[in-house]
Amino acid sequence: MRITFVLPDGGLSGGMRVAAIYAERLKQRGHSVSVVSTVTKPSRRKRLAQILQGEGWLKPVKREPSYFDAIDVPYKVVKPGCQVTEADVPDADVVIATWWETAEWIAPWSPAKGAKAYFVQHHEVFDYLPVERVKATYLLPFHKIVISKWLVDLMEAEYGDADTSLIFNSVDTQQFYAPPRGKQSVPTVGIMYAQAAWKGCKISFEAIAKVTQKIPNLRIIAFGSHEPVPELPLPPNTTFTLLPQQDQIKDIYASCDVWLCGSMGEGFHLPPSEAMACRCPVVSTEVGGPWT
Repeated sequence: MRITFVLPDGGLSGGMRVAAIYAERLKQRGHSVSVVSTVTKPSRRKRLAQILQGEGWLKPVKREPSYFDAIDVPYKVVKPGCQVTEADVPDADVVIATWWETAEWIAPWSPAKGAKAYFVQHHEVFDYLPVERVKATYLLPFHKIVISKWLVDLMEAEYGDADTSLIFNSVDTQQFYAPPRGKQSVPTVGIMYAQAAWKGCKISFEAIAKVTQKIPNLRIIAFGSHEPVPELPLPPNTTFTLLPQQDQIKDIYASCDVWLCGSMGEGFHLPPSEAMACRCPVVSTEVGGPWT
């Protein structure tokens, strides 16, 4: 089959990691796979923040590193800030939207571009998005592929779609693994740092503060795709790694006695599963992935 994935951006989010895995595996199975994305321009709010932080008004929009850079699948990036159009993609048997905007983009495309599918990795009804437009994409007549049972139930209950396909995320145990080990002399907690409030760093930091009252020498290890900001400072005694190499992440997990997830909502949160594959116990809020 000829399959096209349409992405909003090919960055290093968990959702893009999953899409890259499927694109690569489908090609390995003999399918002809193409990936097309744009590059997201920073919002006016982010540009204003750049000014206030002394970074200047306009910076050239650059394509961030991507999981698609490391796989043998054709990957095309259109002009920054522009949506992907029919002219940007090849004719195919299936075209897959991976985000609410991409669902809007492919909705009017001709049948020559493929039967339309919607890879739903979260219920993207956030306050900073146009919620009614997002909801409308879940009503489009696309076949939905979801990654958690709660998304199956939600698509039926809220959008009347009882014909979704459920494919749980998995972990590549050739990438994420660790030898047996015992507890460390200095207890160590690992976290994923993210600025978005719903990612729950504030909750994790509050939990760490309470534990530190009993374990003053508690060590924290964190990594993330953006530098920490003053509005959300890391706890004391934290070692932070920005954009670690993929082969370094397993070592970060393996250096922790527990992995802490304070997220308030996930389709399927990958880091806890990756941490467990590296023999690191997980303490998590009730979100998709650890609770799927």
